[in-house]
Amino acid sequence: MSKPRISLIWFVGTLVFAVLSMLIPLPAPLQPFKPYWPALFLLYWALESGERVTLGLAFVIGLSADLLDGVLLGEQAMRLCALVFIVLRFRSRLRFFPMWQQTLAVLALLLNDRVLLLIVRTFAGDALPPATWWISPFVGAALWPFLFLLMDDLRMRLRIQ
Repeated sequence: MSKPRISLIWFVGTLVFAVLSMLIPLPAPLQPFKPYWPALFLLYWALESGERVTLGLAFVIGLSADLLDGVLLGEQAMRLCALVFIVLRFRSRLRFFPMWQQTLAVLALLLNDRVLLLIVRTFAGDALPPATWWISPFVGAALWPFLFLLMDDLRMRLRIQ
């Protein structure tokens, strides 16, 4: 197989894995600790391969996640587009942050995502979520250094640009 083809399969495969990981059910007590996997993987690819990740791709992934998850159509698409827009806008700065600063930036992005979700769900007529609903961004930020280093190591081993 050629390098570009392996690179494309790896890129698409990780994004499909992220969407499918979002669908894995957890017991009710663990549900608040579930990170938003599509956001974390799109964040990684937007930082490392900005020319591949576009707002259109974020929208398509969000729409497919909406359809698979059975939530309000366009909810995740809007959230992922906002996230990718911010990351692409500040990509040149974020890439060169030390890992602890990058983790704080990821936390801020994931908290922004939660605020957008809260606004959408409030306008849809849902009740306010419990306080444990805010744990997920912190779990995602705690996982970020490990996800980043794992993905970067695998990308380097496969020699993917």
